[in-house]
Amino acid sequence: MATVVPLAYQNSSASAPDWLNKGDNAWQMIAATLVGLQSMPGLVILYGSIVKKKWAVNSAFMAVFAFAAVIICWVTWAYKMSFGDELLPFWGKGGPALGQKFLLRQARLPETTQYYENGGVETPVTAPFYPMATVVWFQGVFAAITLVLIAGSLLGRMNFRAWMLFVPLWLTFSYTIGCFSIWGGGFLFHWGVIDFCGGYVIHLSSGIAGFTAAYWSTLYNLNPKASLEKHPSRLTKLTPLLTSRATSATKYSTSSGDPALNSLKATQTIRSISIPKNSPNSSHPGLLWMGWAGFNGGGPYAANIDSSMAVLNTNICAATSLLVWTCLDVIFFKKPSVIGAVQGMITGLVCITPGAGLVQGWAAIVMGILSGSIPWFTMMVVHKKWTLLQKVDDTLGVFHTHAVAGLLGGLLTGIFAEPQLCALFLPVTHSRGAVYGGSGGAQVGKQLVGASFIIGWNVVVTSIICNLIPFVVPLRMTEEELLVGDDAAHGEEAYALWGDGEKYDSSKHGWYSDDTTHHNKVSSGITQVV
Repeated sequence: MATVVPLAYQNSSASAPDWLNKGDNAWQMIAATLVGLQSMPGLVILYGSIVKKKWAVNSAFMAVFAFAAVIICWVTWAYKMSFGDELLPFWGKGGPALGQKFLLRQARLPETTQYYENGGVETPVTAPFYPMATVVWFQGVFAAITLVLIAGSLLGRMNFRAWMLFVPLWLTFSYTIGCFSIWGGGFLFHWGVIDFCGGYVIHLSSGIAGFTAAYWSTLYNLNPKASLEKHPSRLTKLTPLLTSRATSATKYSTSSGDPALNSLKATQTIRSISIPKNSPNSSHPGLLWMGWAGFNGGGPYAANIDSSMAVLNTNICAATSLLVWTCLDVIFFKKPSVIGAVQGMITGLVCITPGAGLVQGWAAIVMGILSGSIPWFTMMVVHKKWTLLQKVDDTLGVFHTHAVAGLLGGLLTGIFAEPQLCALFLPVTHSRGAVYGGSGGAQVGKQLVGASFIIGWNVVVTSIICNLIPFVVPLRMTEEELLVGDDAAHGEEAYALWGDGEKYDSSKHGWYSDDTTHHNKVSSGITQVV
């Protein structure tokens, strides 16, 4: 008996052209979605959990806004600036990626082919077996997560209106430059700088840009104490909000004759206590770790053997790094830190990214050992001794977890990149790491040059952007907003909970109880950090 294929499964040549590989297309779309989940909700949850309670709304909002803004800018002009036809050796020609003629044709990465002087092809383009729409989305979530990572340096610090300007400006004048130069057919791509899936383009650039933006944000900050001492009326207006969040302010009620300055001293004392709002959530960043399977597994642009190698190496390095970081915490601080373990996991994921599909398993372990120890050293030791690092208000230490780990991963890739694995993925022939002899020693030099370009460009361009924004809006939050938090910055609070060191306010907390004897009592213990 003849079997009739349902209409829904009958593919016409228009919807399923000969070049379409449904398996590759499905995997690439899944990989893109996994990367998107790393930001939404992965980093949104992590940021909102690891910061102080008063910045939960701001942290989540900065991440959500960045993701949305980048996607629109990406399809409007930034994709072609990153992967389009060459305008300059480090920049592509901008233009929209919205029309069906462009989006439905077979993918092509990059648009520019490199030729030898004799006319022979040096680095051919890659033509994955799926449409351009898939590539635009996959690369779009990479661009989006880069801005979300930068936000980690600025949470609860940068004026949100300034962030609204920073996102499209930095995407346009910084991210697209690094992306085209290394991935999109620019001069570093053709020269043979290796970045499998974003150690330089995403992590090194976000770490350096975040630190640079934090530097300028810190520099533009007025000293809250000096400012409020000159204008005590400002703090007088803030006193109800401050006292509702800081019960220990009453300890200073008799220390001087100025209630405003007493409140300020209490606030500064409580701000010195750094307690995450939700340690259990911050210690379970499973979406970030598991989402990295799409991050690195999608790097080869196909569901092939190199993709499998990349996913396995990613998990090997992350696990090793987490364990090393935890052991160092136990050895030197006598206690294992949950937040420290998360940092170690992240540095491992970042470090393996530039070489995930290009190194062997034993090299992934070595990279994990180094990514769990070197960023730990810079964060726990160097940071405390280097004046510049101490002065810059990098909220979550993105400089260490992404800039240091990304640079480390890029250099180690230049050492450990295995020739046969390189041939599976890299368009530049004869690429190899230093341990494999031959031209491998030159690869380390190329990696250094590539890193130097990314670092230098981000420092300069991010500095220019951060010095232009104040002509339109303040770069940093006001001292009032910094002291109060989400309620002052957004008019919203993350949790309508009573008992975290504040008095009951029926208009704010919105619940009813017949017991009126305890509404004006202040909870004992300081669980809320200002």
